[in-house]
Amino acid sequence: MNAAAFDAPHTPVLLDEVMAAISPLDGAVVVDGTFGAGGYSRAALSAGAAHVYGFDRDPDAIAAGRAQETDRLTLIESRFSAMTEELAARGVSHVDAIMLDVGVSSMQIDQAARGFSFKADGPLDMRMAQSGPSAADLVNEADEEELADIIFHYGEERAARRVARALVGARPLTRTHETAEIVRRAAGQKPGAKTDAATKTFQALRIAVNDELGELEMALEAAERLLATGGRLAVVSFHSLEDRVVKRFLRTRSGGDPGGSRHQPQVEDSAPPPTFAKPARAVRAGAAEMARNPRARSATLRSAVRTDARAWTDENDGGTPARALWRPGRAA
Repeated sequence: MNAAAFDAPHTPVLLDEVMAAISPLDGAVVVDGTFGAGGYSRAALSAGAAHVYGFDRDPDAIAAGRAQETDRLTLIESRFSAMTEELAARGVSHVDAIMLDVGVSSMQIDQAARGFSFKADGPLDMRMAQSGPSAADLVNEADEEELADIIFHYGEERAARRVARALVGARPLTRTHETAEIVRRAAGQKPGAKTDAATKTFQALRIAVNDELGELEMALEAAERLLATGGRLAVVSFHSLEDRVVKRFLRTRSGGDPGGSRHQPQVEDSAPPPTFAKPARAVRAGAAEMARNPRARSATLRSAVRTDARAWTDENDGGTPARALWRPGRAA
């Protein structure tokens, strides 16, 4: 483990805006679903939260955060999709606010040994939890068609088929630099281009390895179950795929999708009551924050307040579970 990176100064994105979205916090029980370096948790405690439960699947983040634990901060090494079960085991059935800062953290990206980035050479890993199949396992074991699907849908890479074919032809691949170079050639890196042609494929591999979109869907449903009436949900996302999941969930659960959704088809006169009030307007970073924190450029905050309606995913209500893990179609 390398917990040292999580001890470095780290400024959470849209911190003031997230705190405003989940306020008031006096006496509140709060979940920080993506603890990281603990910035959101510390801010919530400073604003008057009675207790914060910080989740992170990365053992490095939890190890580094242990020094911050007090009788008001409890750290839990777990995926945020399991927050309902983890909190139930600790006697907590409802909370007042939930914060999620989704995706990979800057601390993870900055560690070459974690393999999230190709800026410095490292093992082709990308596992947030540091367990299970790695990106190298995916690249070397998936068939070409499956690999193309992942790159096309999770990376929105138009040259997905060419990239997948090139990766399969270069097996075995174990390092980030060699993998990135193969992707650049296959995707047609243009001289002087502002964006590295390997970026989309690396994003796709990371999302697939960590099941990031599936985890996010399950975390939103867990938040629906956990939040008390009047409880606040705030989610910061960093790319369109994440934001689409959050936007669709809040729109559907707030009754803003009268035609139903693929998760919960509309049935005349039987649509469940909204579990969230109309979501607040999406918030993005201002010029000052983007200047001091480049990561904020792609951040979007969406938030909403819980109603008193029963959760759509409540297994006792006889309804249809909202989640259907999205399985990509074939790349075009």
